[in-house]
Amino acid sequence: MMKYAIIAIVAAVSAVAAARMVSAFEPSAPTPAPQAQVAVEAPTPASSYPASISKAADGHYWAEADVGGHEVRFLVDSGASAAARTAADARRLGIEPCGLDYRSRGSTASGEAHAARVSLASISVAGARVDNVEAFVIDHGLQTSLLGMTYLGRLSAFEATPQALILRP
Repeated sequence: MMKYAIIAIVAAVSAVAAARMVSAFEPSAPTPAPQAQVAVEAPTPASSYPASISKAADGHYWAEADVGGHEVRFLVDSGASAAARTAADARRLGIEPCGLDYRSRGSTASGEAHAARVSLASISVAGARVDNVEAFVIDHGLQTSLLGMTYLGRLSAFEATPQALILRP
């Protein structure tokens, strides 16, 4: 009986040794190389990029704006409390100036004027868009439409540099 036990032990040891030898010759699956951890940020929405208006030769910042699908040229004026439209620009936007209520008063460079309050669906300058902008149509005395604080004040920031006006939506 002892003879069978020794044979069984030798057989078991031989089987284990043979298995180790066979596994040493088998190609092992490659160990994946450690991968660098890369932080991926979501793309910044286009509306959060700063917009820029170059300073004109006259020293002013003139903005070509999209107002409800219509292009309007504005003089950017941080001293103007509101966005103000000339009667001609109001007509181009589909607002009939003669049908407005001019009960508000405002001061322009030409003196005091009557103003009618209007709401513009949006004003977008170089991609810096502000929705539902309170504005005024000035009956007379305004040479050009003004982009005032009812637009500028709703941006996250704006900054005048020697070369440009930077608008941050």
